[in-house]
Amino acid sequence: MALMNREQIMAVLPHRDPFLMVDEVLELDDKERCLAVKYVRPEEYYFKGHFPEYPVMPGVLILETMAQVGAIALLRIPEFQGKIGFFTGANNVKWRRQVRPGETLTVETKLTKIRGPFVFGEAKAWVDGQLACEAEISFAVQ
Repeated sequence: MALMNREQIMAVLPHRDPFLMVDEVLELDDKERCLAVKYVRPEEYYFKGHFPEYPVMPGVLILETMAQVGAIALLRIPEFQGKIGFFTGANNVKWRRQVRPGETLTVETKLTKIRGPFVFGEAKAWVDGQLACEAEISFAVQ
């Protein structure tokens, strides 16, 4: 059962369609951790060109989804509520598996360090229990 639906997510994130990449939040805890899902629908705009004969979710959009999940955790921290978290970096990014139309991408992002307006985290994304992507990510809060 979802903890947050798209309407509730939009109350936290400034993103809107077609760039809101999180459909439901499943878990959100005080340890600055968020677990969420993205339903990778066959009608997603990017499948028209990436690639029409063999559609796969672009890796950069998987990474963006992981950042948005982290931003949900980040922007619920009292001193950051109502602000914008800008995605500033990704290190040690590894794509492990393709993400195809009709699959569900499950993403967990944990914030590991907060230094003033600079925030660092670790993110992983899975499809059916198989690791699809992992990365260290960072944000700067407006």
